[in-house]
Amino acid sequence: MLSGLMNLFRSCFWPKSDRHVRKSTDAAGCQDGLLWYKDTGQHISGEFSMAVVQANSLIEDQSQLESGCLSSHESGPYGTFVGVYDGHGGPETSRYINVHLLQHLKRFASEQQTMSVDVIRKACQATEEGFTSLVAKQWPMSPQIAAVGSCCLGTGEYLASQLSEEHNACIESVRKELQLLHPDDSQIVVLKHNVWRVKGIIQISRSIGDVYLKKAEFNREPLLPKFRLREPFKKPILSAEPSISVHKLLPHDKFVIFASDGLWEHLSNQEAVDIVQKHSRSGSARRLVRTALHEAAKKREMRYSDLKKIDRGVRRHFHDDITVIVLFLDSNLVSRASSIKGPNLSVRGAEVTCLLILWPLVPRHQIRHDLIMQHMFFSVVSVSRMNIE
Repeated sequence: MLSGLMNLFRSCFWPKSDRHVRKSTDAAGCQDGLLWYKDTGQHISGEFSMAVVQANSLIEDQSQLESGCLSSHESGPYGTFVGVYDGHGGPETSRYINVHLLQHLKRFASEQQTMSVDVIRKACQATEEGFTSLVAKQWPMSPQIAAVGSCCLGTGEYLASQLSEEHNACIESVRKELQLLHPDDSQIVVLKHNVWRVKGIIQISRSIGDVYLKKAEFNREPLLPKFRLREPFKKPILSAEPSISVHKLLPHDKFVIFASDGLWEHLSNQEAVDIVQKHSRSGSARRLVRTALHEAAKKREMRYSDLKKIDRGVRRHFHDDITVIVLFLDSNLVSRASSIKGPNLSVRGAEVTCLLILWPLVPRHQIRHDLIMQHMFFSVVSVSRMNIE
């Protein structure tokens, strides 16, 4: 039965040009079918590993790692920026964030001559405002752009420590927060098909994009009926306000795992940490993606080799887009990060939330090294996480 189904998938959805695995290798990364990866690279405070596998017809995950000067001035600040943007409803918002968020962050860091929580908040706000302006311009021709959004996410024995919190209506504290923000709306969260959803539509409570739940003028025809609310609203239902946490780096902090929800649907925090810890650093992200794909195949009682042969689009029935960045932390390099002025590094996931910025918070002669993480969860099934070991 399964063999017959797989033959059907092959004949209908496997393009002839993809019948042989194509691999390309260059400094920017490697391509193996729907998998893109960069097994190892060097950022200002250690090494990193990246991998992305596509499932949707148009990939909704976007990712980037930038290391070096995080402003337009050579004086800095210097550090490492990691972004994983998990889109939903389409790729438009995550692509927009991937281009504009870092630009805004550098601009505000230059104005304030430092990196700070305020800089991160302003950069997120400017990105939200820019995307809203884009929606307003494209609304007459492409009204559905109002219904796309994305998350920013900018773990001995090894123990996994989850540093981020999900902004998902399935979590009681998130529902209470929404009810406090909207005390006059008894339907702000609705249990629909055994899943808690904001206004019975979406699971997330914070996002960049999803303008149809923030501005009433976009919640009307010609937007599809399933996105339109029966009653008009006067205040934004969803928020673009980032949730920002600060974690001071300790000597035993060895690496951080950033991943879109496609990974966490199949692996627990501890399982992911064990995989990274028990193997060499090179290829860590690709190893995590491959393990998740094995689990996805096992859940559908099929072979991993058969899953790999299913083309994008159809693949989404088996797993989501998966993006993983593993950032290794070298304590010696972290202590010197503010004085290192090497060439800037910029890596982006091939075509393909979790925003992390690592930098010294005080002048170089008074170095105190902290890890700043800004994270918002915008995917419809919002289980993206950030873990530090």
